[in-house]
Amino acid sequence: MMHKDGGQASAMERLFGIHAAGSSVRVEVLAGITTFLTSMYIIVVNPAVLAHGGVPFSAGLTATVLVSFFGSCAMGLYARNPVLVAPGMGMNALFAFVMVHGGGMSWQTALGCVFWSGVIFALLALFNVRKLVVDAIPANLRHAVSCGIGLFISLIGLVNAKFIVGDPVTLVHSAKLNPVLLTFLAGLALTIFLVARRIKGALMVGIVLTTVLAVPIGRWWGDGSAYGGVATLVNWQGWMARPDFSAIGQLDLLGSLKLAYWPFIFVMLFTSFFDALSTFMAVSDAGDLVDEQGDPRNIRQSMRVDAFSALLSAPLGTSPANAFIESAAGIAQGGRTGLAAVVAGLCFLPFLFLSPLLSLVPAIATAPALILVGVFMIEAITRIEWHRFDEAVPAFVAILLIPLTYSITDGVAYGFLSYVLIKLATGKAREVKPTMWVIAALAVLLLAYL
Repeated sequence: MMHKDGGQASAMERLFGIHAAGSSVRVEVLAGITTFLTSMYIIVVNPAVLAHGGVPFSAGLTATVLVSFFGSCAMGLYARNPVLVAPGMGMNALFAFVMVHGGGMSWQTALGCVFWSGVIFALLALFNVRKLVVDAIPANLRHAVSCGIGLFISLIGLVNAKFIVGDPVTLVHSAKLNPVLLTFLAGLALTIFLVARRIKGALMVGIVLTTVLAVPIGRWWGDGSAYGGVATLVNWQGWMARPDFSAIGQLDLLGSLKLAYWPFIFVMLFTSFFDALSTFMAVSDAGDLVDEQGDPRNIRQSMRVDAFSALLSAPLGTSPANAFIESAAGIAQGGRTGLAAVVAGLCFLPFLFLSPLLSLVPAIATAPALILVGVFMIEAITRIEWHRFDEAVPAFVAILLIPLTYSITDGVAYGFLSYVLIKLATGKAREVKPTMWVIAALAVLLLAYL
């Protein structure tokens, strides 16, 4: 038995390089579970959004689980990075509201557009176009993107907990304290304590403890109706539900090639590419997962996996999958290798049948982990050259607009545009690499169509 375990450990080490990365199997497993727990909302939220475009909810759920499983496992086994891949928020809204409703196409045709954007994305990844893009992005903007995404993740946590709410006068404000928010704040305090004491698996333990604290809501005090339509936050809805494969293979390949639909293919391609690239830069910056040149580790393989996942999404029946910013939660937990991504991917698979169990973990339970990820990622702000105005302003624009526009792509696009324009206005156009001019032009087109 000792020999067998040793052989398994040796094989695991050869595959993932766990000890060489300064990690352990236990830490990687905890990191993978943490990433899954902060991302599992996508299993029900993504099909709910797609349903507005006509995709049957149960079919969208099945597609979401499958692409998340295949994409995350591919990321772990091929790219060896601790990054979860799943259908992206924003992309599903683009699919349902812009393409189906705004563009007047069927959901099958929209899936065809997803497929063709994935084909082009795959070609860009195959010919290593990302290297030209990465090399063209200045270090200050890279750090700014990391900070902006960190703030975005924290904002998502605060919004999910309904601590930050809309207001017709001030746009947003903090909600009044109530039993649910007090429970969330207690969970946040517990999670901060665990992290400060360097408890192993602190973020995951925080999620579990906050879930336990939320059990009384709607039963003995408070009302959680605003979080899911029922008074109770932690709900038992049974064990199993049948998977629905009816959306598989429903994409309309020829109909989606009409000239009128090309702008949608372009917007989806540009958004997928820069969401992926920005996420890889941000999580690599946060976890020091960089190579000798300071570029994100295994970025070429990672972009290929992202392209493969986007390409696979359409035949399965969902909007494009991409690298998930919530992966930063697992990286903050100590995840450093592809094993964390494989574990996260495997966590998705049982929910082909066990999706009702997702109702046991409320949004306020995962919110503290997301907020603390922002704390970890904002550290990159110290590396920005704030004394250089022509570098500081574009960095600030990206940091500010990524969370405020609720879009990584929009914030990055405006950051890149401001960089090029300021360099041009200050007579430093020679500092802008040729690829950056192309990116800026594409950013203008993207913003014009969104």
